[in-house]
Amino acid sequence: MRKQGILAFLAAVLCTVLLVGCGGGPQQSGGASGGKNKLVIYTSMKESLIGGIVEGFKKKYPDIEVDYQSAGAGKLMAKIAAEKQSGHILADVIWTSEVPDFYKMKADGVLENYKTPVFGELLNPFDDYDGTFTAARLGTLGIAYNTDKIQSAPTQWADLTQPAFTNAFGIADPALSGTSYMSIALLQKQFGWEFFEKLSANQTRIGKGAGQVIDDTSSGELSACLAVDYITNNKVKKGAHVALAYPPELLVVPSPVAIFKESNNIDAAKKFVDYLLSQEAQTMIANEGTLPVRSDVEIPEKFGLPKPEEALQRAIKVNYTEILPQKEETIKKFTEIIGKK
Repeated sequence: MRKQGILAFLAAVLCTVLLVGCGGGPQQSGGASGGKNKLVIYTSMKESLIGGIVEGFKKKYPDIEVDYQSAGAGKLMAKIAAEKQSGHILADVIWTSEVPDFYKMKADGVLENYKTPVFGELLNPFDDYDGTFTAARLGTLGIAYNTDKIQSAPTQWADLTQPAFTNAFGIADPALSGTSYMSIALLQKQFGWEFFEKLSANQTRIGKGAGQVIDDTSSGELSACLAVDYITNNKVKKGAHVALAYPPELLVVPSPVAIFKESNNIDAAKKFVDYLLSQEAQTMIANEGTLPVRSDVEIPEKFGLPKPEEALQRAIKVNYTEILPQKEETIKKFTEIIGKK
């Protein structure tokens, strides 16, 4: 038993080192939520999105110290599993885009039930909502393409099987990226595995994280990729020669936020969730080029995004509880299909 405890502790330390290496937010000493007013957030959102929201929260609640760690959903869940095994989950709040993970955490009994008082003002994509987790963003994924290499924007998912994208289209590794996994699950539901067989025949590549495939598209290593809205739009803002195209079958991936039941800072965690869902924070989300969960927030026209209500209507529908047991199998089959050459 002593040996198992030591191994679990070492696993937790290793996961923390990996996260820090991934470029998370400000790292406070210790990284735990043991302090009275120290809030720890685990998120898969990139700095361009989470940074401003945390700063806005700190201005509103200057007495609450905040530490956030940003990494892919897969790494975050591995870290949480190691922490749980060692005796205590260090985070107070989790905000990612891998919806099935939240259903699993709910089933495991690690999430606090908290129905925000602003829920009536939100667009809710979950038919079975019970307060365990709440959508804080409606992420969209489209086809990001390098405008120097692709002259005509793709209009259909089937366009990715054409010669212009041979050995030049990338999809982030679904074992690392929650948005990638969710998108693959949605596309498989809509078009079947035959679609991915055709992508494989056209030499589609498996990239690393969601940000990396967009970087590779921007640099010209790829001509296009399956891309997260706000990460792509942030690249465009910095001058990258990329654009986003949205086929009719829209990929909408909610990003839930939840509070861990054993948090030492439940009140601060609730304040953060409420702030994240407020008009102020949701406006920041919209200004980064992704969809808010409020209809009273204006979305800049330059992003070419549909209104949240329209996005939910156009979105490929999925039953999250049905795809949860299939997650490992889906990732394995995708990797086998796209990885074969």
